[in-house]
Amino acid sequence: MLPFYILSFIATVEAELLLGSCSFDQSTCSYTSDPAFLSWNLDPIGHFITVDMQTQETLGKAVLLGPDVDQQDWSCFRMVYQITGNASLQVQKRTDGDSFDHVLWITQSPSESWLIASIDLQNATEPFQVIIESQLRKGSSVSIFEIKISDKYCIECDFEEPQCGYRNENNKYLTWLMGKAEDTTPDDKTDSTDTKSFQDVAKLVSPMTTVPMSGCLSFIYQQHHSGDHLFSLFSRDQAGQYQELWRADLPENNHLDWNPEARVWIPVQVDLKAPYPIELVFEVAFNSPHGGFVVLDDITFSPDFCNADTEPTFDPSVANCNFESGFCQYTQTLTGDPLWRKVSIRPNIYSVGDHTTGAGSFLLANSRLNLQSGYVSRLFGPPLPRNQKYCLKFFYFLRGIRGADQVLAVYLYYIDGTKEKIWTQNEKIRNIWIEAELSIQSQKNAQMVFISTCKNVWSCGSVGLDDIKVSSGDCLALASSPSIPSQCNFEAGFCGYSQDKADTGDWILARGPTPTSYTGPRGDHTTGVGHYLHIEASLMLPGNKARLLSSSLRGSREPQCLQFYYHMYGSGTGQLSVYLHTGQDNEDKLLWHRYGEQGVSWFRASITYQYDQQHQIVFEAMRGASVRSDIAIDDVVFERGPCRESVDDNISLLSPSGNDINDIQ
Repeated sequence: MLPFYILSFIATVEAELLLGSCSFDQSTCSYTSDPAFLSWNLDPIGHFITVDMQTQETLGKAVLLGPDVDQQDWSCFRMVYQITGNASLQVQKRTDGDSFDHVLWITQSPSESWLIASIDLQNATEPFQVIIESQLRKGSSVSIFEIKISDKYCIECDFEEPQCGYRNENNKYLTWLMGKAEDTTPDDKTDSTDTKSFQDVAKLVSPMTTVPMSGCLSFIYQQHHSGDHLFSLFSRDQAGQYQELWRADLPENNHLDWNPEARVWIPVQVDLKAPYPIELVFEVAFNSPHGGFVVLDDITFSPDFCNADTEPTFDPSVANCNFESGFCQYTQTLTGDPLWRKVSIRPNIYSVGDHTTGAGSFLLANSRLNLQSGYVSRLFGPPLPRNQKYCLKFFYFLRGIRGADQVLAVYLYYIDGTKEKIWTQNEKIRNIWIEAELSIQSQKNAQMVFISTCKNVWSCGSVGLDDIKVSSGDCLALASSPSIPSQCNFEAGFCGYSQDKADTGDWILARGPTPTSYTGPRGDHTTGVGHYLHIEASLMLPGNKARLLSSSLRGSREPQCLQFYYHMYGSGTGQLSVYLHTGQDNEDKLLWHRYGEQGVSWFRASITYQYDQQHQIVFEAMRGASVRSDIAIDDVVFERGPCRESVDDNISLLSPSGNDINDIQ
C-alpha cells in the first residue's frame, strides 16, 4: 500500500464569537424555553440541551428562544445537533414588525452522531432573535451540543474548529484528516490519507451556502509531487452538478512544487458566483504510484470580486413580467408576422381575466382578429448568460376551438443562429391559467423566446401568456426549499388554518371544478391543477356561514399586508368577508368584504391593517340564495409593510384598542 498524504495547516487566529453563542456547559446562556410548549432541558454531564417526546400525545412542539442579536455585518450561525427518531429541527429568524418567523434552515434526518448545521446570516439592518423549533413524535428526541455565531462567512475556514463545518466525502481509504505535524508548533494541525487503488479521490466539502453570494474566494496551499495528483476546486449545487472553478495544474494558475526543505505557500484567488445554494469541493485525485502531498489552509471570502473586470452576477429578475405596465424587456420583430397583443378583460361571467389580479393585463396570440393559417408569433426575452441555472415559470391559457395541441412552445435562440426547443405545451385544458415550470442551463449565451403557432385555422385557438418569472437555480431544488409560514397555497393542506367549530358550514380542500355546475372555479390559482379551499353551497342552507381561522399572529406596530385570491362565480353567490379576531371584544373587526357574483376569474384582494397585539385573521363565507353559490380562496400571503400596487386595495388601520382609524373603502 502506497502512502498518499494530504496535509492541512491550521492557523491560530479564531473568528470572534458573537452574542447568541453557547456551549451549554453549565447553563443555557441566554436561551430559554417557550413555556407554551415542551421544555428544553440542560444535561450538565453531557454539556448539551435536549427535548424528548415521552408523553402519550402523538405530536409535540418545543421552541427555544434565543437572545436579541444586533449584528449588522455578515455572520455565520453554526449549530452542533442530533436527532433521534421521527422529529424535525429548524432555525428561524424573528424580527419586530413581522407576524411570522422566517425559516433559515430545516432538517428531518435522524443521525447516530452529532451533525453540524451552518447558516449564513446576511447583513441585518435591525436586531433579530434566533428561534429554534422542533416538532417531535412519540419516542423521538432532539439535542443541541453547541451554538456558535461568528463574524465570518460559513464557507471560510482556518481549521481552528473541527473542520469548520467542512466534511469528508465518503472514501474510507482516502480522506482529509486533522492532526499534528512533526515539524510544526503544537498549535498546527496536519491531515494524512492512504490510498489502496489507482485513481482514488479525496474530497473536502464545505457547508452548503444558504443565501446568494458572490465575490472573491481565497486560500493557500502547498503540494509535493504535483505531477502525481490533480488538485482542483469545484462548486456543486443541490442537484449534484459540478462546475470547475480552479485547477492547480493549469498554466495560468500559480504553481510551485513543494519539498520538505522549502515550504512555499501558494496563494489562490477565485471569483465565485453562487446565486443559488452550492458547496465548495476541494478534490485531490491520485493518479500515480509515487504519491504526493497537498496542504490546504486559510479559506476566506470577500464580497468584492478578485478581478475588477469580472462581470457582476446576473440578476434573472430582469426577465420577470406581469405585463401590467407594458412588455417589460420583451420584444417582438416587425417582420410581418402577427404580434402578441397586450389585452385586458373586465370582470365578467364568460371570459377569464389575467392571472396577476383577475382584472389586469396579459398577452394574447392567435386572437380572432388575426387568426390565419401558418400563424407564428415570437416574443423575445432578455439575454441569459451561459453556465448558470435558471428556473423559468410562467402561466398560459388556451381558449377557442377544440384544437389546442402544442400551440405554444419555448425556445432558446443562440448567438450563432442555432435554436433549441426546451418546452412544448401539452395540456389541453381550456379557460384556466396553467403554470409551466422548467429548468434552463446552457453552455452558450441564449435568448428565451415564446412562440405561438397556428398551423390551421381549424386546429388552434387563442393563447394567453402572463406572469413570467425567472429565478436562479434548479426548479426542483427551489421546490424543496423550506416552506414559508407566512404563505399558504393549500397544496400541503390547511397550513395551520382551522375551522371555526361554532359556525354552520365548512371550508373544503378541493382540486379541479366544484361538483355544482355554473359555480365555483375550474381549477386553483396557484398552478391551475392544484388545490384551493371553497364552500360547497349544495351542503349548506341559505345564510349558513363557514369561518376559517388563521393561527395566532403576534401583531406589529407596523402596517401588515394581507393578500389573497378569491373566486365568486354563480348566480346565487353570497358574501365573502375578512375579519380581525382579537379575542378582546364580542365582535370581530371587519377588514374587507365582497357580495354577489364577481366573475369567472380569480381576483386578488389586498388588505393593509395594523394591530400590535396577538390576533387571528378570519375568512368567512356565507352561502347565498341558491346552490350556485360556491366561494373559494387561494394563495394567502402575509407581508410586512403596507400593500403595494393592487387593483383591489382595501385599507383598514386598527389601533391596539381595536378602534377603526380609517373606514373600509
